Amino acid sequence: MNRLIPKSLFGQTLLVLLAGLIVSQAAGWWIYTMDREQAVRAIGGLAAAQRITNLTRLVQEAPTEWRERIVSALSDQSFRVSLSSRRPALSVSAENSIAAQVIKEFLAEQLTAGSGRQPLVSVSTSASPPFAGPHPMGGGPMMHGFGGFGGFGMFRDLQVAVPLPDGQWLSFATALPESGPGFSRQFLVSMAIMAIIILAVSVWAVRRVTAPLASLSTAAERLGNDLNAPPVPETGTIETQQASRAFNAMQARLRSLIENRTRMLAAISHDLRTPLTLLRLRAENVENAPEREKMLATIAEMNSMVGATLQFARDDAKTELRRPTDIAALVQSVVDDMADAGLPAAMEPAASIVLECRPNALKRAIRNLIDNAVKHGKSAKVAIHVEPNSIEITIDDAGPGIPEHELARVFQPFYRVDASRSPETGGIGLGLAIALSIVQAQGGELKLVNRAAGGLRASVILPR
Repeated sequence: MNRLIPKSLFGQTLLVLLAGLIVSQAAGWWIYTMDREQAVRAIGGLAAAQRITNLTRLVQEAPTEWRERIVSALSDQSFRVSLSSRRPALSVSAENSIAAQVIKEFLAEQLTAGSGRQPLVSVSTSASPPFAGPHPMGGGPMMHGFGGFGGFGMFRDLQVAVPLPDGQWLSFATALPESGPGFSRQFLVSMAIMAIIILAVSVWAVRRVTAPLASLSTAAERLGNDLNAPPVPETGTIETQQASRAFNAMQARLRSLIENRTRMLAAISHDLRTPLTLLRLRAENVENAPEREKMLATIAEMNSMVGATLQFARDDAKTELRRPTDIAALVQSVVDDMADAGLPAAMEPAASIVLECRPNALKRAIRNLIDNAVKHGKSAKVAIHVEPNSIEITIDDAGPGIPEHELARVFQPFYRVDASRSPETGGIGLGLAIALSIVQAQGGELKLVNRAAGGLRASVILPR
């Protein structure tokens, strides 16, 4: 059941409105049908009562010897009239419908005034058509199969017995008109038109309310990739405007925080390079050559760390414009540069695949990963795997791998696995941190796993 319920706010709100529309339409149809049925039966009952009143007066005013012929002439298949000297076996109806009340009140007013003679009225309800068998008042069998008016729903058989001044009883039997089917063509067309109009207005209103939330969600996702993205328009309801305003303020604070960090690192770099330069000048004056070389190497390493830290902060804050780029050609160019430098790097053939990205930043991330594989894993084998929703770039090496508990920590700035601390490999522990920052800015994911066959695999997964 939960699978049928939409997951989005737009879908759930629209579903609630549709459910309310269906319930209201069904309730409206039921009320309309009941009112229409009551109105039709009340009008039909009033017409039958008027006819009975007029015929009763006609029979009363006619000579006694003419009554039988008049009654016989008035009776037909749908309106039976009979004359009897005995009171008919007719019980007073307990029906409380509008039609029954109208008939009783009208006949009592028209036929009882001044005479004191009370007519007998019975409105019976049955599932079979009226006059399907001999009538209870006598007067012979009625027509079999009379279907009433409309043949829909329950049938109502009206029976009236009026006492005449000479002691005879004039009896009438007919059927009250039915309202007919509740689903007429005009009714269905009007309901469909109203439903379409209400549905269209509901879709427009719901989309108008939920659209700012969708744009806010898109902006939040974009913020993770681009801190300098344009602010969210503050539109919609008061609540969505407040949410958009708070989001824009948060983005501005984050941007200010990054800029302050960059300025702070630049200031620290400037302040550190001055004493490092003085130390280098003093170290050059040291007469002991071996000690002088060690001191200069240490100062150079410190200077390199300061420069790399500043470059890392600047690259993290810098925004490069996205543009369509052939990923296969970009990775192949990095591998070719490494191979031309004499490094053991190779790439499997890959078809051209275009992706919108920041090419220079992505190129630096791939270069760092390949360089890391060559330095610590002896070689780098690159491959590109294209999926329907993503592109995966894998860099496999032939090294010893990384202990499982170290896999997450190697992405931390300045962190290095102990095995990599050697004069041959060098590095200050920023390569993987820079690569992770660039890949995440692309909206992608960077993973490190130890291969079963040996070595380490770095996987760059970019969304298409």
